[in-house]
Amino acid sequence: MKFNKWTLSLVGIGAVSLASVVRADEVKLVALNTLVPSTTISGYVDTAVQYNLGNYSLGAATPAGTYGSGIGGLATQKVDSFTLNDIDIALDKPEDATPWASGYHIDLNYGTDAVGVQINGSPANNAAGTANTAIRQGYVVLRTPAGNGIDWKFGVQDDIIGYEGNTDGGNPNYTRSVGYSVEPTTLLGLIGSYKISDAVTVQGGVADATSPNVATSSDKTFAAAVAFTAPDSFGWAKGASLNLGALLNLDKGGQDNYYAGLTLPTPWTPLKLGAALDVVSVANQNAAGPGTNPHNDSGWIAGLYGNIQATDKLSFNLRGEYFDLTTNPAGIGGVNGYLGTNGKGEEFTATLQYNLWANVTSRAEFRWDHIDDGTYFGNPPGTGDAFLLAANLIYTF
Repeated sequence: MKFNKWTLSLVGIGAVSLASVVRADEVKLVALNTLVPSTTISGYVDTAVQYNLGNYSLGAATPAGTYGSGIGGLATQKVDSFTLNDIDIALDKPEDATPWASGYHIDLNYGTDAVGVQINGSPANNAAGTANTAIRQGYVVLRTPAGNGIDWKFGVQDDIIGYEGNTDGGNPNYTRSVGYSVEPTTLLGLIGSYKISDAVTVQGGVADATSPNVATSSDKTFAAAVAFTAPDSFGWAKGASLNLGALLNLDKGGQDNYYAGLTLPTPWTPLKLGAALDVVSVANQNAAGPGTNPHNDSGWIAGLYGNIQATDKLSFNLRGEYFDLTTNPAGIGGVNGYLGTNGKGEEFTATLQYNLWANVTSRAEFRWDHIDDGTYFGNPPGTGDAFLLAANLIYTF
């Protein structure tokens, strides 16, 4: 389960958030004729076209909003191009209400935005702008009747932190946030979820190391998250949520992620607000061995979100971020390449969504990225601004 994303029955993502307003019609799950009668199939097809204001060549000096899986969720081949972002097909058998319930979830995706692991177990990598085929999720769900019941996911699954997730249509904007870029997209391990009450849910477990800098295959990531949801007694603020989480790699040289996210209704019903803070820390070691370079490379990204649901079909989604990765010579999360020498910058994204066709999410988006020292990906000073226009269509089945 991943918090701060709207609940998609097609992929099994968790808590309702600001992004819930961007959905089109309810997804109609289709039952399969299998040995397990309750198995369903669902998914989506995500396509887009974008125009980058300026003269950018493919794979070179591309702006933040269009570079790699780490920057805005966009690959270099998307510059001034039509793209197949993702085809996602999910098979699902949810748990029933019995104490020892079981189920499974399979999520396969293909495209320039594909995330997860490949058949050989290595992470999918779309930073070069090439299409991937990946197992986004594939896990067994088991319940143990302790207290209110602990639900376990054993296998490949979306990570449990972050305001934005791996489902393209589940995010409020077409491009991904810089905050998303520094978070691992996938966990391969065992994660348990326990509902203490209607207001408090906790998650925790262990997975293979999510950091690209770990020393051995035995290194592990320890994951934990807690979600607080405001009850009906909070009046207009009912349903507000606060989510806190961390992914810790104890290996020297491993990357740690810390996350806090808030979604908040307002007294004006059409308006919802959100906020996110991502902090990343890498404990370095140099060639002389562990402990010889004990300082941390760290950085943080703060984001604000706004949504106005004007009508059942029309909505406006806004996002603004500021990031400071100044102490990041090693390239935290693989995003250092576009930061120039200063490591500070901002991005602003405005998305207009109008769902004219049934089951289709349709968006038009403008994005502005700014690097404070005026450089992009090694470019000379004076090229610190990048602009993007995009149209996005997602059919959900």
